[in-house]
Amino acid sequence: MSRAMVFNAGLGEHNARINVYIANRPNYQDFATLNMLKELNDGDIEALNRHCGNGWRKVFNVYAKLIFAWRSADPKLARELPGAQCHNWQTYRDNFLLQAESQTSLLFTPPIFRNQLDLPNEGQLVANATYHIIMGRTYAKSLLSNSGPKSGTAAHINLVWLDNEFAYDTAYRLVVCPYFDYRQLSNAKIIRLIEILMSL
Repeated sequence: MSRAMVFNAGLGEHNARINVYIANRPNYQDFATLNMLKELNDGDIEALNRHCGNGWRKVFNVYAKLIFAWRSADPKLARELPGAQCHNWQTYRDNFLLQAESQTSLLFTPPIFRNQLDLPNEGQLVANATYHIIMGRTYAKSLLSNSGPKSGTAAHINLVWLDNEFAYDTAYRLVVCPYFDYRQLSNAKIIRLIEILMSL
């Protein structure tokens, strides 16, 4: 009996190191039925912003601000991710975010922890670690309540809640954070999210 293959669907690179999970999809082109990863090109984010409105503009802007600030705080990540020549998050967003070889993705499907062979041994750091960021407590709880072997997601996620907004699971390098919006994930909360990610 063969098991059905489970695939990620969303925007960005297939084997991204930084995977962000969102509960909704943009109402644009074929994204409502997209069942694969679609790499973006220059100009695609601006086209999405024009067509889908301010909510999606905030998602892409906050994602770019997160990566830009994380690179500034983590020299190792800065060396490993493309975009070192970008002097601000806007340039990074327009030229690298969710594009080929960006090592970033925005996923419309639940997390799939296929490649956990790179989990660190106790006290040992692993090169090219993969990170998973779920936007929003409500979405995270709905995902976890539906997780299990048949869904392709991890059945044994052990979230440690720091407060009503942030949680993490060290084994899966998974963080739950507020939705990517200027008020919900403010600059101060982006810094806190980075601190949590760097601690994993």
